[in-house]
Amino acid sequence: MTTSIKRMPGWAKVISAVALVLVLLFAGLRLAVLPGLRDLFGTETNDRSGPALLKSIQDMSRYNAASGNFQVVVDLEKDAKFLPDAIRGTRTLYVGAGTVDAYVNLGGLAEKDVTVNADRTSATLRLPHAALGKPALDPDRSYAVSKQRGLLDRLGDFFSDNPNDERAVQQLASKHIGAAAKDSELTERAEKNTTSMLDGLLRSLGFKEVTVTYRA
Repeated sequence: MTTSIKRMPGWAKVISAVALVLVLLFAGLRLAVLPGLRDLFGTETNDRSGPALLKSIQDMSRYNAASGNFQVVVDLEKDAKFLPDAIRGTRTLYVGAGTVDAYVNLGGLAEKDVTVNADRTSATLRLPHAALGKPALDPDRSYAVSKQRGLLDRLGDFFSDNPNDERAVQQLASKHIGAAAKDSELTERAEKNTTSMLDGLLRSLGFKEVTVTYRA
């Protein structure tokens, strides 16, 4: 039994060699050539912003009664259809740390919400339930642990510093922190602290009996 081996035509060898060179070139450009070119044609950042102008002042009528510190690890992955991750795709591992405040709005109280007896020794207050503020990420405690990029994404990063990926993980971290705050006992703690604060304040003004309730 004999086995025949067909040799690759000359033109096919040339195409294969060119394809191999292109793959090696694109794989090595990011590590060797592109950083130097980026430094050569890079841009300088100069802050020529004008002074900040005060547009308005708002009086705060809410009592920030509690604050929760949260931390979440965000694992955000974006894949491309029909392409392997090594060619097109991103994955970012991000640690987001931030705070959420719980407050009681004291600015919307009506006359019926505050009851004082004739000799001003007893007071009853009806307050709205505590609410949660927006999550605030701490940039000093939030950071990207790792960033994985496909070949095409790395080439795109060279030509454009796109902050969309960073913004996406920050928004996702804020969303998870806000959800964690809702599941926590932060609002209950805020109402307890508000009751304690008002009780101490009114007793210092001469009231002997102070009742604080929260309406729906």
